[in-house]
Amino acid sequence: MRHRSIRPPQYIHGFTLMEHAVSLTVIALLLGSVLVPLQTQIENRKTDETRRALELAQEMLLAFAAANGYFPCPANATSAGREPPGTDHLAGTCPVWHGFLPAALLGFRPSDASGYALDAWETAPNRIRYAVAPYAVGGVQQALTRINGLRSVSLSSLASSPLFHVCQSGSGTTAQDCGTAVTLASNAAVVVWSVGANATAGGTSVHESQNPNPNGGSADRVFVSRGPSNAAGHEFDDLVSWIPATTLVAKLVSTGQFTPSIASVSAPTQRAPKSR
Repeated sequence: MRHRSIRPPQYIHGFTLMEHAVSLTVIALLLGSVLVPLQTQIENRKTDETRRALELAQEMLLAFAAANGYFPCPANATSAGREPPGTDHLAGTCPVWHGFLPAALLGFRPSDASGYALDAWETAPNRIRYAVAPYAVGGVQQALTRINGLRSVSLSSLASSPLFHVCQSGSGTTAQDCGTAVTLASNAAVVVWSVGANATAGGTSVHESQNPNPNGGSADRVFVSRGPSNAAGHEFDDLVSWIPATTLVAKLVSTGQFTPSIASVSAPTQRAPKSR
């Protein structure tokens, strides 16, 4: 009589809770390593697109000034991307000096349904902003927005007059100049800027508060342009561009708005807007 060996029953084990937890952790780490760089790439792309939009805005503003002899007034929140009611270029008067790019007037794209230019984040708070210097040049009041205002001043006075100041920090500035902060420009005729990705959530740091934004900001002579930061109290993601008076002079001369009467024009040192 043969005896058959009896094997013990085999059991199929499932994953334990610990094994599930480890698996989920590994998956989360793998997804995180993919998603974080992807989000960074998206933000970098939007930043680059916004820089190009600001460059286009500068070109269109210079072309407008070359064709008309003055800059357009900023749009306000109700003017549908055009100069607001009350604009008077005979007197050089703008209802607002710090507002929005008049995209509908300039034919700028992309713009929203209301006629305002948008940066790459494309939300209502991300309308591209614009300011034109309201100051006298060579004794001519509001020379930058007055008909024949630019033609009425000398090249040297336009190139050297203090207009908007662009600073590398909001710390140490005054309402009139950069104070103890590094000066990037002291005679910017116009400033064009984006409030960046933080839009309504930002604008309260010492740096961003120098630029008008959805949370307020100071509408004075001083702007800030610096590298991005997420440090508490020093948040900054604005993208700021400007047209120095010297660039304006060169454009006006090349298009015949100015006839140079001197061989050279002395002007304050200008630093080009920094790429960030």
